[in-house]
Amino acid sequence: MTEAEETYYTRERWQNWISRVEEEELDPENEDSARLLLNLQDDAAIAVAKIVSAHEEGTLSEDAALEEIEGVREIVLSDPTFEGDDVEEKVMLIDGVQTSLVCVFYAAEEYIAAGPAEKVPLEEYVQVAAEAEQEEDLDAALGYLVQAGTRIIEGDELDMSVAEEIEYGLVSEWLNGLDSLQSAMSDPEVVEEEDE
Repeated sequence: MTEAEETYYTRERWQNWISRVEEEELDPENEDSARLLLNLQDDAAIAVAKIVSAHEEGTLSEDAALEEIEGVREIVLSDPTFEGDDVEEKVMLIDGVQTSLVCVFYAAEEYIAAGPAEKVPLEEYVQVAAEAEQEEDLDAALGYLVQAGTRIIEGDELDMSVAEEIEYGLVSEWLNGLDSLQSAMSDPEVVEEEDE
């Protein structure tokens, strides 16, 4: 178990990303800044994808896989600490990444515990999630996207152009996370942290 924990994700790995964010002058409009945040998010999604795959291959039991995902979630959703002038902005940017990943964690847990949701076109899940958000039923909105996430893990593909029609909010953030999950499931290669 301890060996597996080292393999999937570590607090040190997350902290390395946080340190990189702390060192950079981040501007979300800047391509390099946006890429750094996306890599950080993709890296966590890849860890989740590897845990799900290990469960499917039979190398991790259901309980062990759920425990691993809980471990990654605890690391990733912990409050980052920054020093310097633009602390608030960086905390806000990391918060966006964390919000996006919430849906990834739930989708993986749901998939491991209950299997994929009913096969429905993924765009329909997104549509009803967006409607639920407009009605301020955020639990339902998250639930629909978690179901979509289980279908993505199963191999369905979500056309991310659907996100362009959705107003910015939690659903668009969660969709961003599902985009990372989709990439991670199709190509679970570790995002290399660039050496200085």
